[in-house]
Amino acid sequence: MDNNNQDRNRTEHRDNDWDVGQMLIRLLVTAVVVGIAAFLTPGFSINSLWSLILAAVVIAVLDHLVQKFTGVEATPFGRGIAGFVVAAIILYATKFIVPGFNITIFGAIIGALIIGIVDAIIPGKAM
Repeated sequence: MDNNNQDRNRTEHRDNDWDVGQMLIRLLVTAVVVGIAAFLTPGFSINSLWSLILAAVVIAVLDHLVQKFTGVEATPFGRGIAGFVVAAIILYATKFIVPGFNITIFGAIIGALIIGIVDAIIPGKAM
């Protein structure tokens, strides 16, 4: 009995830990989806691969913080209009953090919509 409880506690503790593999996959998916959105969206451009990778990290961190503190998932299809607005705000805020990441307000709105559509097609969590 004690061994089963210890194993269960270890498993529960492991589930609550930060999973590096899952985070790397999330960053890769975010980079791919943001790159696709930048390609398809007027008013949204990324100057280099380095800017794309850095933007993926910033977007993932901002999304995680927003989700942790507000409970709102930043995807257009995750939480309806609230998720859509949060996704657009995260995209626009990334402009001020990442050099070479250029986006207008209109580009952030359209980009959030495209990210939601691509996120529905590509398995994984882009934002």
